[in-house]
Amino acid sequence: MRVPLSWLREYVDLPATETGRDVQAKLISAGLEVETVEHLGADLKGPLVVGQVLTIEELEGFKKPIRFCTVDVGRANGTGEPQEIVCGARNFSVGDKVVVVLPGATLPGGFSISARKTYGKVSHGMICSSDELGMGDDGSHGIIVLPPETEVGKDAVELLELVDEVLDIAVTANRGDCLSIRGVARETAIAYGLPLRDPALLDVPGPNAFGYPVKVSDPAGCDRFTARTVTGLSPEARSPIWLQRRLQKVGMRPISLAVDVTNYVMMELGQPLHAYDRHQVQGAIGVRRAQEGEKIVTLDGVERKLHAEDLVITDDRGPIGLAGVMGGADTEIADHDPFEEGAAATTDVIIEAAHFDQVSVARTARRHKLSSEASRRFERGVDPQAAAAAAQRTVDLLVLLAGGTAEAGVTEVVAPGAPHTVTMAADHPDKVAGVTYGRETVVRRLQEVGCDVYGQDELIVTVPSWRPDLTDPNDLAEEVIRLEGYENLPSTLPRPPAGRGLTARQRLHRRIGRALAGAGYVEALNYPFVSEQVFDQLGLEADDPARRVVKLVNPLSDEEPALRTSLLPGLLAALRRNDGRGSHDLALFETGLVFQPRDAARVAANLPVDRRPSPDDIAALNAALPDQPRHVAVVLAGAREQAGWWGKGRPADWADAVEAARTVAREAGAELGIRKGQYGPWHPGRCAELTVTVDGAERVVGHAGELHPRVLKTLGLPARSCAMELDLDVLERVGDTVPQAPSISTFPVATQDVALVVDAYVPAADVEAALREGAGELLESIRLFDVYENAEQLGEGRKSLAYALRFRANDRTLTVDEASAAREAAVALATDRTGAVLRG
Repeated sequence: MRVPLSWLREYVDLPATETGRDVQAKLISAGLEVETVEHLGADLKGPLVVGQVLTIEELEGFKKPIRFCTVDVGRANGTGEPQEIVCGARNFSVGDKVVVVLPGATLPGGFSISARKTYGKVSHGMICSSDELGMGDDGSHGIIVLPPETEVGKDAVELLELVDEVLDIAVTANRGDCLSIRGVARETAIAYGLPLRDPALLDVPGPNAFGYPVKVSDPAGCDRFTARTVTGLSPEARSPIWLQRRLQKVGMRPISLAVDVTNYVMMELGQPLHAYDRHQVQGAIGVRRAQEGEKIVTLDGVERKLHAEDLVITDDRGPIGLAGVMGGADTEIADHDPFEEGAAATTDVIIEAAHFDQVSVARTARRHKLSSEASRRFERGVDPQAAAAAAQRTVDLLVLLAGGTAEAGVTEVVAPGAPHTVTMAADHPDKVAGVTYGRETVVRRLQEVGCDVYGQDELIVTVPSWRPDLTDPNDLAEEVIRLEGYENLPSTLPRPPAGRGLTARQRLHRRIGRALAGAGYVEALNYPFVSEQVFDQLGLEADDPARRVVKLVNPLSDEEPALRTSLLPGLLAALRRNDGRGSHDLALFETGLVFQPRDAARVAANLPVDRRPSPDDIAALNAALPDQPRHVAVVLAGAREQAGWWGKGRPADWADAVEAARTVAREAGAELGIRKGQYGPWHPGRCAELTVTVDGAERVVGHAGELHPRVLKTLGLPARSCAMELDLDVLERVGDTVPQAPSISTFPVATQDVALVVDAYVPAADVEAALREGAGELLESIRLFDVYENAEQLGEGRKSLAYALRFRANDRTLTVDEASAAREAAVALATDRTGAVLRG
């Protein structure tokens, strides 16, 4: 909402020394978001005067029409002689009054004016358009032509009100009252402690039987409809300069007198209005729901097919307007055009000032993708009591400016209703803010915003008609707090109970983050929103549990309406984004919640705000929420070790993803099983299935390895990208986070190497598991140090796995026979389970 300071001063007697910046600070303190203060005409320097065109000479021989004019500017040029000016505009004639900028002046943007030779003539100044003066669009697309009665030589800066300050306010959805000069003036008056001259306080005649007939068939959609009629408007009447300039300053384009007046009153009082050409309206005006399939051509020239929920204005022909959104072309106000033969200007108008249901208008505007100044206000709440005053103000201006006659008939259809009241404890704002205001302050502040307040310890508050957002005690408390000043609220940090510190879960998450960061990974935080198409891109099966998502009712983006069930979509998007920006060697990790819907949907109850929720309240809330386990995931691409003088380096591969899982498991104190697997986005031959033992049963907690080439192509990822994802909550459950000191034996170790030949498809993990189990308690560690494949030596489809086995006893030095026996037992079990044979 753009608010000119000059217009604001009409309703509040601000000190003459107050600037737009001062008013901005006051309104921000009161809770309004004043984004900028625009200084109109700040770099404008005269002389800028009114001139009258005396002669026009058409210059020939140029690519575009050029005119050489003489203009009478009175004594403004110091000589009284006509001013010679070259101009390319065509929308003015001899005798017209125009705006002339003389040499020595400076226009907005720092454009200096001087006498200069152009098109073979010397131009002593310039005839100005509205754009050149920074006035905005006036609809003429050319030179400003002033009313004939304008005095020649008059200062145009003052005449056109070119110097002003305009406050640009970002009005929140609940403060529809501030989408008007009246509403902002009320807030300004409260902030300064000054009286308000309310422009809606007008003498309005009561309804009578002579008004234009109106029938409201849907009182729920339209609870108030006021109609007034003005006849005999002068076809030649134009909006005066002051009215046009005020519309331009608030960001609207002047169109015609009748339309400009309705727009002016809407900006002034916040009540949208509509003017109908009386001769185009056939029969009584009605308000009803549209019939499915009805059509209407709106003022923007678009034919729209109506929905059964649309609220429409009708006459005997059918719909003539979308209620609260836009009028129809059939009853549009016709302007006088002297160059168009047979064009009849509107002389009789019907003024509509109605109050429509917020939800109905909002849905209609969105359904037809048709947002307007009227719909913006109705959606946020309009004062229903202002309708009659707005109609009267419109009638008064039309009579004053267009020479019209106000008919005696007044139509006012009002649905029964009562003012909204709220019961609130007098100390409720004190409890909300943690500040003692006292009853007198609470009552005074509520009265300042227009409330009627009764009662002592318990207040009965009748909210004003222009504040439909005040519906409960917390809304009233907010009014008191903001007017007393948010900056006056004490900053008090909560005091945590001593000696508790971080929970075990928090410490684990931090250790894992530090461990992965130490391994060269960079943490990436991603939004938890995904599209359901990403599951197809990841190659998940149709019945995969990860496809069951929690959908948001009001998502930030319609393209991502669901909550994630995996961390990979966000991490892979970050990988793609960084690779596209030139960072090709990447190792990213994230720990975060994923969301899994429960089988039975529940609705969460509203928690109390006056006390801490009980354990039962919190348990009921958690039961209504989806399961939210915490996962950890990594993605890798490019070089894992950089090349340099120290060596050749190496690219990241599937083993690095598996090692990241081992790193996480070590921090959690969990024993992680690793075996060959196949799942979703991973390459079927380079995917490890990660398992832990939970309550005696093996459970899959994640996967690691190289991503499938098809997934890489679909998502636009670098070749051979790898990934890992683990369920961190399960690891925490089975892990032992008690630090284990290393066991240092005083007895020597016995090392035995063994090379086993197995079929190429046999996983090394299965061979290692058999060796570990067969070796028994004397085995201290086992490490795979070589994988060898040679068809000539080993046979087709065979491979050799070489392991280093370390044996040690806690109470003695092992003999060669004991170590050899343990080795032979290990080999025997591996042979039995995997078909392995000793190499050589």
